[in-house]
Amino acid sequence: MRQTKTGILLANLGTPDAPTPAAVKRYLRQFLSDKRVVDVSSLLWWPLLRGVILPLRAPRVAKLYQAIWMEEGSPLMVYSRRQQQALAARLPEVPVALGMSYGSPSLESAVDQLLACNVDHIVVLPLYPQYSCSTAAAVWDELARIFAARRRLPGLTFIRDYADDDGYIAALVDRVRESFARHGEPDLLLLSYHGIPQRYADEGDDYPQRCRDTTRELVSALGIAPEKVMMSFQSRFGREPWLTPYTDETLKMLGEKGVGHIQVMCPGFAADCLETLEEIAVQNRDLFLAAGGKKYEYIPALNAGPAHIEMMLKLVGPHLRR
Repeated sequence: MRQTKTGILLANLGTPDAPTPAAVKRYLRQFLSDKRVVDVSSLLWWPLLRGVILPLRAPRVAKLYQAIWMEEGSPLMVYSRRQQQALAARLPEVPVALGMSYGSPSLESAVDQLLACNVDHIVVLPLYPQYSCSTAAAVWDELARIFAARRRLPGLTFIRDYADDDGYIAALVDRVRESFARHGEPDLLLLSYHGIPQRYADEGDDYPQRCRDTTRELVSALGIAPEKVMMSFQSRFGREPWLTPYTDETLKMLGEKGVGHIQVMCPGFAADCLETLEEIAVQNRDLFLAAGGKKYEYIPALNAGPAHIEMMLKLVGPHLRR
């Protein structure tokens, strides 16, 4: 039997190269030009994007990135690199590459890196626990574009998602219990997932169900009363309806109702980034406290924690061919 050499491609969304308006503008232009992300007519969208949204949004978003930027770079990139390095250390004979759908390192550069190692099979692990057409499918699209012009194709294994994977749920449970031990058990645990337009779900995207799957399994594994857990959706953009309930409105409502202590986790983010470290840990905390809440903690993403790397190993392990 012919031997097959396998490589692993870790994929995530991406991040600006620097916390500057110019770098943020470049990144947002690529991100918001993807039809998987914004699927309105290009004739309508592109003039609005380039003439209004980017000039206004880039300077404001750059300031938010400046507030969370780490000494090593963007948090998303720092934690993604650590994940890649930790997984590679556990699989010394298997090349592990990191690619981003937008920005650098690109998915194409990651594919080239693996092919340069003479792999003939690639296991693609998009680090989106819950499938969505706007995330995992965008990775699929870009890989199809990359290979469309190539004569020789490697074998591909595409891990669609892992919303209810036992290792993933166990890693989340560890994170929650660490937070409860440090800060005390809250009155409510809020699970905030990134939102998508409601229309995408109506047209067949099963993302909301995959979020519910994660929530169900996590609540069961934690063994806490279901009424002490809520699920919401954050980071909406534009004017059309997105998945509800909205995280910011939910936190405001909870503060006004007299819920004193809340802890918030974002199970859909494999690595901490702007949407967790600034939107959830800062903006939404301020919103909850201003509405009357007393105590608020953000539970960090799994990042490059040992349980997260162990989960990745178990996900890719059955697909490795040596």
